[in-house]
Amino acid sequence: MEWSPRTSDTAVSLGFGGLFAVGLLAVVDAPGRILLALAALLLLAQGARDLVLRPRLRARPEGLEVRTLGGRRHLPWPLLRVRVRETRRFGLRSRTLELDTAAGPDDDGLLVVLGRRELGADPGLVADRLSRLDPRSP
Repeated sequence: MEWSPRTSDTAVSLGFGGLFAVGLLAVVDAPGRILLALAALLLLAQGARDLVLRPRLRARPEGLEVRTLGGRRHLPWPLLRVRVRETRRFGLRSRTLELDTAAGPDDDGLLVVLGRRELGADPGLVADRLSRLDPRSP
């Protein structure tokens, strides 16, 4: 099983980034060009990151594989704790999937936090699916 940002989200990021860069920059004043150029760069960078880090999370029999800008990380099932954290800010609720590894003999441990956009699915549903795939679960 694997999870990635939705293709439509990536296409929208790249499309709007390109639209800002090409179309809108020609019709606004100088300060507006700077702001739109920054917005376009951020959208293009987000879309490129989505393409490079695909799939973001992959479940395997020996554990999970997470792709980050620093490379692929293997999280073995015996050291892994999966949980969903829900936070509320300014009246908005957000859920994230936390993948926490206990400190091993060669490692200090690792905490990976993934949101709905990075997974392309609700973090709660991903956590349920991972708990069914975990060989330690009954």
